[in-house]
Amino acid sequence: MNSEKEFKSGFVAIVGRPNVGKSTFLNRVVGQKIAIMSDKAQTTRNKIQGVYTTDDSQIVFLDTPGIHKPQNKLDEYMDASALSSLKEVEAILFMVSALETRGAGDNYIINQLKQVDVPVYLIINKIDELNPDQLLPILDTYKRAYDWAEVFPISALKGNNVEELLSSLENTLPEGPQFYPDDQVTDHPERFIVQEIIREKILANTKQEIPHSVAVYVESMKTNENGKVQIEASIIVEREGQKRIIIGKGGALLKYISIGARREIESLLGSKVNLKLWIRVQSGWRDKDTALNNLGYSNKNDY
Repeated sequence: MNSEKEFKSGFVAIVGRPNVGKSTFLNRVVGQKIAIMSDKAQTTRNKIQGVYTTDDSQIVFLDTPGIHKPQNKLDEYMDASALSSLKEVEAILFMVSALETRGAGDNYIINQLKQVDVPVYLIINKIDELNPDQLLPILDTYKRAYDWAEVFPISALKGNNVEELLSSLENTLPEGPQFYPDDQVTDHPERFIVQEIIREKILANTKQEIPHSVAVYVESMKTNENGKVQIEASIIVEREGQKRIIIGKGGALLKYISIGARREIESLLGSKVNLKLWIRVQSGWRDKDTALNNLGYSNKNDY
């Protein structure tokens, strides 16, 4: 960092309905995968903190869980986690999908945004999947709803307009300190990211109720004398039937999940990994305070 230059820094929250591309955007900005991605709604459950650093600025992004109507205590935690981030930041990115019409969920978030006193950007994502002629009506419906600081149509997947958005955010931030070293892209421990990688592989290979009913907890993670990382992790489900689905015929699906997760974890850690997965049934864990706290889903114990 050049001390002769004015250095700008601050925190920026990314909010929006589930599955609008918040995690895809964060991963692109920091240049590597720190938030898991899935076509399943409500994939992100914790606030994922990503760090973008240049010679002149540092933006700390908070990728929040998708805001939605809670169905259980886990959902309540996720909504509270997302909304609490609005009080901690210098700017907010409200992300919507260009492929979805503005709905009640968007209006609910907009009403929450009206209570904050920081610049709010409207980010219309997934424009790479849209005919350009269809963009103007989308812009109009959102421009009538709120006095946005700026509006950016982007493609988080392809990178369209992402650099322009980052440049605008840098200009918005106040002068401030560098919170993290130049090469740090997240504040989450490796154990957390390992858990999320395993959960992502489960989401990618299951459907129906499984994605919403599963959690992952790393029981132990240590390096042996040969430099190989030994990881033991529990997959938590709510019913025996879900356990059988994840195991698959002859254990085939669990083996496939394990291999996919191990390869990605090895890439993350730069080391060989021995991954052991156990499946445990905890009935109704999403509505039990003790279980949620133990799994890290607690606003008192947020990652």
